[in-house]
Amino acid sequence: MITLPLPQSLQIFGLLAILLLAGVAISPADESGSSQTRQGGEGFGGPSSVEEQLLEDREIRVEKIPRLGAFDDALQPWFDFKTGLQEDTGLTIGFDYTSLLMWASSSPGDDRGFGGIARMYGTWTLLDPGGPYTGSLVFKGENRHRLGTDTAPQNLGFVSGYNGIPGTAFSDYGWGVTNLFWRQSLGERFNLLVGQVDVTDYVDIYGLVNPWTQFQNLAFLTNPTIPVPNQGLGAAVGVSLTDHLYFVGGFSDANGDPTQSPFSTFEEGEFFKHAEIGWVSSFERRYFDNVHLTAWQVDEREAAGVDDGWGLAVSATRFIDDTWMPFVRAGYADGDASLLSHSVSAGVGRYFDGTKDLLGVGVNWGRPADGSLDDQWTSELFYRFQAAQNFAITPSIQLIGNPALNSDKDFLAYFGLRARVTF
Repeated sequence: MITLPLPQSLQIFGLLAILLLAGVAISPADESGSSQTRQGGEGFGGPSSVEEQLLEDREIRVEKIPRLGAFDDALQPWFDFKTGLQEDTGLTIGFDYTSLLMWASSSPGDDRGFGGIARMYGTWTLLDPGGPYTGSLVFKGENRHRLGTDTAPQNLGFVSGYNGIPGTAFSDYGWGVTNLFWRQSLGERFNLLVGQVDVTDYVDIYGLVNPWTQFQNLAFLTNPTIPVPNQGLGAAVGVSLTDHLYFVGGFSDANGDPTQSPFSTFEEGEFFKHAEIGWVSSFERRYFDNVHLTAWQVDEREAAGVDDGWGLAVSATRFIDDTWMPFVRAGYADGDASLLSHSVSAGVGRYFDGTKDLLGVGVNWGRPADGSLDDQWTSELFYRFQAAQNFAITPSIQLIGNPALNSDKDFLAYFGLRARVTF
């Protein structure tokens, strides 16, 4: 077993970040090449936010992937209707259904988890559309459920001996409202969110953070040292300080529960707070080319019996020729509120032009916040096969070295198959 003290682990990450930054400086984007074609939308959300998910799905449809043409043609009248609705009323809506089947190579309990998520999401631009003071209502409702198994994919890790989440987001809480907030632009450099928020949409984001279309293990999504709460009432601001520097800060209900009235937990007065400063190549490519430092603090949650805590996370990613996306990420947490107290991750994503397929691989070292548990190694390999404009299949394999919750095993493997259809 290999262990790294905090200073040494951060030194290693710092070296990796310097190397990546050097690559950014040495290999600037080609103004005439494809590296300028991929851009984010309005606001400051990452790939899993409503606005960016709508944008990504629209980009895939525009490509007209020649694989299952009859399937695409059958849905075209529906998409034409939605386009007209957006143009006439400012209302943009999307629907999707995603399922995940996951097996564990061994387990003292269940070794299989199968679940699905049905979502309706959208934005309704009601104020100054296309102008500097755009105001939009952002909404998302979903149903998360199990499909014929006793264990949801999100819980399969804890059941089988892994101190982590191999099937992020695929829980079984039923119906919930995960977004219902107002986003207000105040000029070109300032955005404000207020309402029912999901902090994973904008805290410590990078280009491969979407559990519906990219990595599945929490180690490669929101940093596992950050105890992000479930969706609840909160507010956040995003400010472009210069053309390349930005700030994001805010708070949310530490006891958030999307299945209940948000005011029932907000009145407890226990909050998750965060602040982030970062560098980007441009605002439009804010999660493609991004280096940032995130600080967070969470209050003690008395009813849940969870102590307070604080921590830091750092991340660096670069989208090279709109094809390769290497990343390095690390985090440290003080207290018992987090899943891990130390984490270092590195990996790369590879996009394929013309097909919109995506290959991803990542490796993580993590030290559990519970000091009685051993360090773990996590890796994930996935390939998203875009079978049609509106349908993708993603097989994956996750390899776990030294699973912290099962001392009888030196190794675990998780085999996953994810399918997503958009409407």
